[in-house]
Amino acid sequence: MSTVAGIMTKQVKSVGPGTSVRSVARKMKDERVGALFVKRGKTFSGIVTDTDLVRRALASNKDIGKLTAKDVMTAPVCTIEGSRPVGDAQELMGDLGVRHLGVTQGGEIVGVVSVRDLLVFYQRYSEPKIAQD
Repeated sequence: MSTVAGIMTKQVKSVGPGTSVRSVARKMKDERVGALFVKRGKTFSGIVTDTDLVRRALASNKDIGKLTAKDVMTAPVCTIEGSRPVGDAQELMGDLGVRHLGVTQGGEIVGVVSVRDLLVFYQRYSEPKIAQD
């Protein structure tokens, strides 16, 4: 049985709560990720996703130049224990309507699992759909 810890990304990318929305978007682009955790001190207080940027910043009537990660983040972070089966992450994402989960070990976030991680996992283990002659 494959676990969430086995498919997660171990390097958690983060920004501070006062980081400008433009800097958040730039870091997402540079890091090639769809989400960044918001870290206050040693704890993660939220997550900013590409969807958050679109819905809470770009589509709002607010001045984007004044918005920060704290203004657009989703809190609290939805998490799953790393020892859980991969299917539990898929089910939880579907139930919550999210595309990223913080992965915990002993109550601390140690990684992140995304819909992309699930796609790669299932693609690796699925049978070919087209038979070759």
